[in-house]
Order: sequence, then C-alpha cells, then structure tokens
Amino acid sequence: MLNLERLRTLDALARHGSVSGAAAGLHITTSAVSQQMAKLEREAGQRLLAKNGRGVRLTDAGRLLAEHAARILSQVELAQADLEAQRGQVAGELRLSAFPTAARGLFPAALATLRAEHPALRLRSSELEPERGISGVVRGDLDLAVVLDWYNKPIPLPDGLVKAPLLDDPADVAMPAGHRLAGRDEVDLAEFAEDEWITWGEGEFCHEWLMFTLRSKGIEPIVGHRAAETHTQLGLVAAGLGVCIAPLLGRHPMPPEVVTVPLKQRVRRHVYVVWRADADRRPSIRAAVDALRATAREVGQAE
Repeated sequence: MLNLERLRTLDALARHGSVSGAAAGLHITTSAVSQQMAKLEREAGQRLLAKNGRGVRLTDAGRLLAEHAARILSQVELAQADLEAQRGQVAGELRLSAFPTAARGLFPAALATLRAEHPALRLRSSELEPERGISGVVRGDLDLAVVLDWYNKPIPLPDGLVKAPLLDDPADVAMPAGHRLAGRDEVDLAEFAEDEWITWGEGEFCHEWLMFTLRSKGIEPIVGHRAAETHTQLGLVAAGLGVCIAPLLGRHPMPPEVVTVPLKQRVRRHVYVVWRADADRRPSIRAAVDALRATAREVGQAE
C-alpha cells in the first residue's frame, strides 16, 4: 500500500524540481524528504530518484508515479472539500498570500473578520508577488492568493484555477511637492520622459508593466531606484529622487513632501483572488473570499 504522505512528498519533489524546494514547500527538512522518498521506493519496489550532478532527478518510474500522485492528491482534496461542504463548518487551516499593498490594505481587516467569525479556522498568511502567489496555489502550497494585473497587461492564469474580482485600484503619478507638474489637475506619462523613475524589482510583474507602458508611448525609461514596497518608493520620491506610480491601495498615509496627480488616461490595477477549482466547495475558501470582497468594498467606498 502506497503511503499518502509519501506520495505528497513525491508530488512536491516533482513540482519543485529539487529536494530543497520540496522541503520548503512542505515545511519540513531536506532529510525528512530524503527519508520519505527512501521509504516510498521500498513501497514501490523501484528506484524513483537518480543522482543528477549535486541534485536528483526522477526516474521513469518516479515520473510515472508522480503523475498518479498528482491525480490522487487532487481527488483527496476534492473528498476533503466535499466533507467540509457537508459539515458546513469553516475550520482547519487556510494558507493565503497577497502582493505587498494588498497584504497591507486588505489582509488586516479581512483576516481579523475571519478570525472573529470562525475561531476554528487557522489562518497562515504571507506576502508574495502575484506570480509566486499563483504558483503557490497551483502547487498546493497555498489555498488562496490575492493577485493583480493591469488594465493593459493581463497576467495569465493556469488551467484549474478559479478567480473572483475584488476591486479596481486606481493609480496616480507620485512626485515631489516641488516638481514642475505638481500643480496640475492631470498629467500624461509622456511628460515624464526626462524624469528618473522609482520602480519595482527587476522581473517583477509591476516593473515589467511600467516598462511596457512607458515604451509603448515612445519613452525609454530612466530607472534610478527600485523598491518592492509602495511606502519605500514614496519615501524616495519625498527625498526628491524621482517619480513613481502610486496605486491607491495601501499607500496611505502619504508623506507630506509627495504630491499625487491623476493621469489623463486613467490607470488601474485589477485586484482579484484565485484558488484551485477542486477546492471550490470548501466552506473555508468561500468564507475567505467573502471576507476579502467585503473588505475590498469598504476600501472602494473609502476612495
């Protein structure tokens, strides 16, 4: 009889591609992964792993069993979802992530509501960029992820995920109070062709969006500074080091040395929550989505 937890370890190893990645995803040690795989090989009666340089790779038998493991674990999750739905109880553990400004602007109120209304639900949250949040949900490391895309650059969602919109988040240009355009009612991105930009990290979705958007207007961006968090970017703007795009969600309080001006072509981020379709019937998923949507409505009304 194949052990379910060992199949879960094999599945994590196949998805992450390394023992260390599987250990991190399962929140166990690398030695525990190796021990579980050794026991699974004895159960299967075949070699499932082979050395590959300093790491390991799946053998043909390992890949075959990993494919079965993914289907078995998906079916187990469906069974758990059906049992939860039949009980109608919001209980157990729920793992969530959000990109930084949503973690700041949505999670505190939404998670406090969930804790107050469902004390049997254990919440585990983390701050992750959209791509990592989506990957975590696909791998099964997360149950829910709050992610975003931009009005002119959607983010692709893998098959098997469900999403629900939370809010459209307007974004302005933030500039030092003494900037030449600070007194305007609205501005155009082309007017910042000679300004230094403060942007997100290289390769991050929002950074790629900004580069794409500026270049589509014939502007080759001058990037002076990078920071993941909106408040760090605004601090750099306040010091007179450049301008940045400042979405409304999570940006308050604003430094007094910073002015925000709307763009003529309105810029918005679409914020939504994603989860796996095979977990759709879990009451904890539905409760978390409802709490996030209620919090998002309050944020939208405050705008």
